[in-house]
Amino acid sequence: MAMKMGDIRRPALSMFRAFKRLLEDRRGVGAVEFAMIAPIMFIMYFVTIEASQAITTNKKVGRIASMVADLVTQQQDTVTAVEADAIMQIGQSIIQPYSRSQPTISITAIEITPANPASQVRVAWSRRQAGSGTGCPPLPALPQAGSPATVPTALNIPGTFLIRVETDLCYKPMIFWNDSQENALGFAAAFNDFPMHETYYNRPRMGTTIVCTGC
Repeated sequence: MAMKMGDIRRPALSMFRAFKRLLEDRRGVGAVEFAMIAPIMFIMYFVTIEASQAITTNKKVGRIASMVADLVTQQQDTVTAVEADAIMQIGQSIIQPYSRSQPTISITAIEITPANPASQVRVAWSRRQAGSGTGCPPLPALPQAGSPATVPTALNIPGTFLIRVETDLCYKPMIFWNDSQENALGFAAAFNDFPMHETYYNRPRMGTTIVCTGC
């Protein structure tokens, strides 16, 4: 039986009309657009939170150094090792509410001898309270009493005494941190640890030098 031309065109026309209705149908467009944009929005949200917390924590690292130096230089001519440790413990508490790692605080007393015949910059005593957190470059050894030291040119005044406080923190971003403290692998490892460092100098308030007994 011969098929008429109209019979051939009807299915094609029906398919064309169905395809046209599909293109003109706007139902669900909002859901599709949200599915495409939502991941970017969530990433931006978490990155903003992380950046804000990192900036706040970095400011606290500097605050620890200045506060510890201020408390040490307010002592009389002598400070004990126990008192120095207690001051550093107070400094470590400043980092809260961040708790994914703890800062390392180093106190170095530096004596700049009078210029007779030549001024020398040397370590009088030192003390360190180690924090927690691995993944950042290891810190150099704490300088021992009598070893040479370096200070900024503006502070290199013969016959003076300085207290130098260094604060180091291995910052761990919240996004890539896990409670088991296991090292991150792959892509996360590149953003898992950020070293933060601050150095602060101060002079004795109550005298010319500060001696640490037991350090």
